[in-house]
Amino acid sequence: MKRWYVAQTQVRAEERARCNLERQGFHTYLPRYRRERRHARRRDVVLAPLFPGYIFIEFDLDAAPWRAINGTFGVSHLVSQGDRPASVPNGVVEQIATRENEEGLVVLPPRTLHKGEALRIVSGALADCLGLFEKMADRDRVVLLLDLLGRKVRVQAPLEVVAAAG
Repeated sequence: MKRWYVAQTQVRAEERARCNLERQGFHTYLPRYRRERRHARRRDVVLAPLFPGYIFIEFDLDAAPWRAINGTFGVSHLVSQGDRPASVPNGVVEQIATRENEEGLVVLPPRTLHKGEALRIVSGALADCLGLFEKMADRDRVVLLLDLLGRKVRVQAPLEVVAAAG
C-alpha cells in the first residue's frame, strides 16, 4: 500500500532531490509558495519550498526499493523511526495540495499577529531575542518591544525573521 514519507534534503537541494528521485521512479511532492525576498535595496519574488530541507515521497514500503533514497543525490536521509521510514499521517499531503492555486503554488493565509504576542527573532543581529508584538510598521515589518539592557526598546524587524516564541 502506497503511503507518503519524508526525506530530509541537503541544504537548498530540494529541487535536485526531486529530479533525481523522479528519475528513479518515485512519486514526489515538493510544495512551494511565492515568497518576497529582500536584499539591500532590491526586492524580488521567488518560489520557495514550503518546508525548506524536506520533500515528500510516495511509495509502497514493502514493494519499492526505498533504501536507494538515502543514496540519492540531493537527499540526506529518510526521516525514520528506528530502521524503517516514518510515514506521514493520512490526509496531510492531500490537505496541503488542496491549498494550491492554478499555478501549483500553495497559498498561505495572511499571518495575523496580536498585540502582546510573544515573538522570537530567528535571524540577524538580534537572533534569539524575545519580544512582544506591538504593531505592524508597514506591510512587511513589525514593531517589537524587546527587553534589552534592563529596559524596553522598540525595534523594527522584517516579518520573515520573527516566529512564535513557543
